[in-house]
Amino acid sequence: MKSLLWAFVGSLLLTCAVGVQAQTAAHADIVDSKGRKIGSARLEQTSNGVRITLTASQLPPGIHGFHIHAVGKCDAPDFKTAGPHFNPDNKKHGSKNPEGPHAGDLGNIEVATDGTVHATALAPNVTIAEGPHSLFHADGTALVIHAQADDLMTDPSGNSGARIACGVIQK
Repeated sequence: MKSLLWAFVGSLLLTCAVGVQAQTAAHADIVDSKGRKIGSARLEQTSNGVRITLTASQLPPGIHGFHIHAVGKCDAPDFKTAGPHFNPDNKKHGSKNPEGPHAGDLGNIEVATDGTVHATALAPNVTIAEGPHSLFHADGTALVIHAQADDLMTDPSGNSGARIACGVIQK
């Protein structure tokens, strides 16, 4: 009788495990300061963190800071509703900062002279899965493109300037 009960429990657990799949991908629609969609990002869980593939247009040419922000809101025109950088470990900003980086620090992207960008970034300190570094915590998260280059050191945002584009990260 005991072995029959354990066989039933094992079968039930296997059925539950097969029915539950881990979140492995997410996306964001990128909008400009007028709320118009100008691009998209795909986020994929890898063994090294979350890989973000960004494609956008209608941006000013040059180098721009690119970050994950702590709130999943992108209210135009200034996107301040996206909050500060995602920073669950309370570190300082930037990969060059000895007390950093924020989990949401992604570095810089380069926009071509025609206003387009096709970039890939790796966020090693975040996850799409559950946990303290999840991009899907209660307030959500957003991707933000800044007006200027990120100096990768100055707290809190690398002197990267105004927020010029934003996308709420969604499952």
